[in-house]
Amino acid sequence: MMTHILIDTANMFFRARHVVKGDLDTKVGMSMHIFLNSIKKCVNDFEGTHVVLCLEGRSWRKDVYEPYKKNRKAVRDALTPKEAEEDKIFWEAFDALNTFLKDRTNCTVLQNPTLEADDLIAGWIKLHPDYKHVIVSSDSDFYQLLDENVTQYNGISNQHITTKGIFDDKGNPVIDKKTGLHKMIGDPDYLLFEKCVRGDTSDNIFSAYPGARTKGTKNKIGIQDAYHDMGNKGFTWNNFMLQRWTDHNGEEHQVITDYERNKGLIDLRGQPEDIKETINDTIVEALKNNEFKTQVGIHFMKFCGKWDLQRVSENASEFGKIFNASYN
Repeated sequence: MMTHILIDTANMFFRARHVVKGDLDTKVGMSMHIFLNSIKKCVNDFEGTHVVLCLEGRSWRKDVYEPYKKNRKAVRDALTPKEAEEDKIFWEAFDALNTFLKDRTNCTVLQNPTLEADDLIAGWIKLHPDYKHVIVSSDSDFYQLLDENVTQYNGISNQHITTKGIFDDKGNPVIDKKTGLHKMIGDPDYLLFEKCVRGDTSDNIFSAYPGARTKGTKNKIGIQDAYHDMGNKGFTWNNFMLQRWTDHNGEEHQVITDYERNKGLIDLRGQPEDIKETINDTIVEALKNNEFKTQVGIHFMKFCGKWDLQRVSENASEFGKIFNASYN
């Protein structure tokens, strides 16, 4: 079975930026170095046959939920002039890297003005059910997609996340320090349900039920209780979902209403039908127009020279093989 390496591109590049120290040129060069070597490592470790890079657009979610990721704009607005200039240079380097990968390699590069990388990764997996997929990202949002043929590699912690547990980069089980047992992520479907209830502070998605307990008590139903009754939609489910609460502005909310809103934003298999159609069209169009590139190794060496990636260029033949592997 062929294995696709699915890169959450911005996550991977900008996470690398935050682990590098030194002057600006060093940070940019090392971020590219970490990014490229992470791809090589994943292809080698997981026997990848094709690399797919997924890029961000302006998310459709902002049009259906105004607060979505609004917190990130506040962070950008608070940057000092020096930090803003550094941010600009990093984005220029990131764009140059993506242009090279799109124009000079046989990787598949996916981007749409209204979609997030998460949408494209989920859509690619859905369109390729008979392939293995390794999602390369540190984002726990992808846990909901894990399956027998779908795993995740976190390049920051160097951990391989699967439905059978979390493993280090040598294939050894990661041990939970609290329990002393093999660390597990749990049921992906439950993790999705819990996130839809609790919301996502990193994306500025508010909770559907503030203060909800994971486990219930004699007097109060917990998230796990509601989840286990979801199929029946019985007393426990309804008692939990029909609860009402009032926010700090005095506005009343019902859990079920906010839960459905959050599910529409968070569930990577549950986008609106028109968005699903856009995802499919984006992928099909990219594959249709992805002409086979030649002299990949030569172009890679030129790219390394331009960005002074000397250590990366020492493995040019290996990178040439990876970036020459076209979609089958």
